[in-house]
Amino acid sequence: MSRPIPLSVLDFAVVGTGQSETAALNQSVELARHAESLGYVRFWTSEHHNMASVASTAPDLIAMRIADRTTHIKVGAGGVMLPNHAPFSVAERYLTLEAFHPDRIDLGVGRAPGTDGVTAHALRRSDANHYAQQLAELDSFLHDGFPANHPYAQISAMPKGATRPKLIVLGSSLASAQLAAAQGYPFGFAGHFSLQLAASAIRAYKNNFVPGATASPYAILAANVVAADTEEKAEWVARSGKLGYIRHARGMLGPLPSPQEAAEHPWIQEEIAAANAFAADHIVGDATSVGQKLRALVRETGADELMINATIHGFEDHKRSLEIIADVMAAERVAMRA
Repeated sequence: MSRPIPLSVLDFAVVGTGQSETAALNQSVELARHAESLGYVRFWTSEHHNMASVASTAPDLIAMRIADRTTHIKVGAGGVMLPNHAPFSVAERYLTLEAFHPDRIDLGVGRAPGTDGVTAHALRRSDANHYAQQLAELDSFLHDGFPANHPYAQISAMPKGATRPKLIVLGSSLASAQLAAAQGYPFGFAGHFSLQLAASAIRAYKNNFVPGATASPYAILAANVVAADTEEKAEWVARSGKLGYIRHARGMLGPLPSPQEAAEHPWIQEEIAAANAFAADHIVGDATSVGQKLRALVRETGADELMINATIHGFEDHKRSLEIIADVMAAERVAMRA
């Protein structure tokens, strides 16, 4: 590698078998505190709804709790699904967060529903085809940037402090990369969904970047990573996510199964093939193999920051995974420049 790279965390507040949703939320807070102590630079929570294995329905409220319990790590949303919300309301909430914790709040925004169709209707979700317009409105509300003749020119989102939340465009497509580039925003690629387009999307973003909200391009790449002290332990821990995927695909909604449940599951060949395809670009292994794969991923994609996501049932296993990743990437990491 030619340069060091910062590390950050994307968390879903995963609810595991035998665990309450309240416990999952509190563990996210403790995981953020642990990540801060290890040198991670951001801790984001996702926006998902009506999913029995995910408790992160309100990333702004989780961010408030985490920011209160930490000292310097940047916290926020990864992300707010903007068509689910009025841009003015999002601006007010994140400006409030920023007022309490200046220069520590990230506002990652995306266009996906983060849920099923019926729940999206219950959220009064708007047309995602208007996402670019909603993004422009959100930015204008954050910075009092409407032209004088705009219908919202007389509206001021409050409270305004000396700093503003950092607005970051999220996506898993070339279209999102082009939007971020055209408007000069930092870009977060959702490689935890799939890494297949990561290199081409980040390349398109950087090649087409026009200075705007920021002066130079900055790309964050999220990836699924499970690290453990041995290859065997890592594969054991990662089994939870595989069985969770199979159950979800079959409409069997519930908490994330434990590795023991996955080991006892009567796997058939069709399930094994589907689970392996689902996890084909996940990075799973011990310190040596994970370090090699992460460094290769950075070289291949040109990412400026790696954001670690993991579907892990056990809290101690999740903490240990972050520790191993921090250790093996320590020589690559520097203070965040985003």
